Amino acid sequence: MKTLIRAATATLLCLGLSAPLGAQQPAAKSNFRPSPQEKEREERNEHHPHIRSAIHELQEAKHELQIAAHDFGGHRVEALRACDEAIHQLQLALQYDKKYVCDVAARWFWPLRT
Repeated sequence: MKTLIRAATATLLCLGLSAPLGAQQPAAKSNFRPSPQEKEREERNEHHPHIRSAIHELQEAKHELQIAAHDFGGHRVEALRACDEAIHQLQLALQYDKKYVCDVAARWFWPLRT
């Protein structure tokens, strides 16, 4: 009798816990396919959008400094150097991140690899 009660309780518990899963509807599939340019843009901007935006803004600022009619009180040359260095460091950070993400993925998916 105890076995029957335990089996019935276990069955009811399993059904009760799995009921919400059965009630969920699968997501509707879309026929939308992004263009290759949109897909490339999404992949490129997927990680660290603020860093990528900062690189773009620094490049624009550098361009404005280069074409300016005055030297900003003698600060233009140093500002151009600082823009170049900042752009370079941000690009290195993104390159490291790509390498780090690939290394972590390799260790995660192939832990027995020698």
